[in-house]
Amino acid sequence: MWVWFGLAAIALIGEVMTGTFYLLLVALGLAAAGVAAALAMALQWQLVACVVVALAGLAVLRGTGVLKKREIDASRNANVNLDIGQTVQVEQWSPAGTARVWYRGAQWQAELAAGEAAAPGTYLITEVRGTRLVLSGKR
Repeated sequence: MWVWFGLAAIALIGEVMTGTFYLLLVALGLAAAGVAAALAMALQWQLVACVVVALAGLAVLRGTGVLKKREIDASRNANVNLDIGQTVQVEQWSPAGTARVWYRGAQWQAELAAGEAAAPGTYLITEVRGTRLVLSGKR
């Protein structure tokens, strides 16, 4: 019985170190096996309790969306890329819809976002693609 609870504690320590929910589910399953052992159930029922509780927890977490991977597009997210939302001054646009702008002490290649009109003025950085700024919304 104590072996199950010891393994559950080790899984919980691993959970704290990794930050995933999977080891938490394993720990719950191992604790369920420990409870089954405390109730003097046979080894096969202890294993069944472990697997059923772990899989049930997995089903619940998947159903609630907790385990969904959240993709973050860093090129458009101002919380990830601090350049998003900053303004730049465009002196002139090329016929291809690109320009050279002075930003953060260096010359950057800039391009217009889809649907924007090319005219000199102040623009907002809406995306960063590599070393190219995507500008929109003349300000």
